[in-house]
Amino acid sequence: MISNNRFDKLNVRWVLFLLPGLLLGQLSDLARLEYTNLPSLSTDFEFVRTRALVNYPIKLDGKGSYLLIGLDYSNINLILGNGERPFEQREIDGFQIFDFNIGYTAKINEDWRFGVRVVPGFSSNLSAQKLGFDDAVLSGDLVFIKDKKSSPGIDTPFRLIVGLSYGGNRGFPYPLPFISYYRKFHPKWSYNLGIPKTNLQYHISEKHRMKANLQLDGFTANIQNGLSLTTGQVAESINMSSILSGLQYEFHFSEHLEFFLRSSYIIVRDLQLRDGQKDNILLLDNSHGLSLRTAIRLKI
Repeated sequence: MISNNRFDKLNVRWVLFLLPGLLLGQLSDLARLEYTNLPSLSTDFEFVRTRALVNYPIKLDGKGSYLLIGLDYSNINLILGNGERPFEQREIDGFQIFDFNIGYTAKINEDWRFGVRVVPGFSSNLSAQKLGFDDAVLSGDLVFIKDKKSSPGIDTPFRLIVGLSYGGNRGFPYPLPFISYYRKFHPKWSYNLGIPKTNLQYHISEKHRMKANLQLDGFTANIQNGLSLTTGQVAESINMSSILSGLQYEFHFSEHLEFFLRSSYIIVRDLQLRDGQKDNILLLDNSHGLSLRTAIRLKI
């Protein structure tokens, strides 16, 4: 079993390495329908997530300023198996996450653009059949972007992004720096380096791509009315942090519409019940294994 302090330090190092790709995808998606499964191949734990997201850009002027509004909904099912546990399992077998996205982006000058996003929402097991104050979450992002991926006269396309991100329900609920550098160094090869993220992409053709990547994933949710343990403690929230590495196949129907299928190995997984002070009180799962994810994306 990994100790809480050791895992927290490990999380910080990996989060700094993986976050940019996740944040960039969230800011650029106009619509997404996604299914994720972490099957119980060697353990009695299974994670299933179905997600639907839609964003709508509103052009504010002729200078490249846009308002982005949208909705992001996830249904999460945790299947803990038949093993004996010190609580009533049905109280945490399902969670609902709903976010309302409000974003704004504008040009600073010919080279730089900034984007800001505020995301109020709720994340809960909804056992009380109604929302309360403890179900509310708040996330946000602030980034500065220099994008020369499609600029004429650029021999080697690149993109630089710097900023800050905070996610109240993403499994890593603390502010994180954001630095990402993308470059296409060959007609068929591109990479993304930074403090923190690295990936490598092979462009098989205009429509087909393969990508080797590392991914950070997780969620945080409130447990309404608390979950009493046989130890006398009360769990008031649940948090899952996962780090995955794998291969992704992409099929691009057009410049803005794509399908992808990803198979990953779970390097680290930490599923914890937490008390009212957000301290871990019970480790539910820290096993390795496989993760499968597929999605259709409509992106900027």
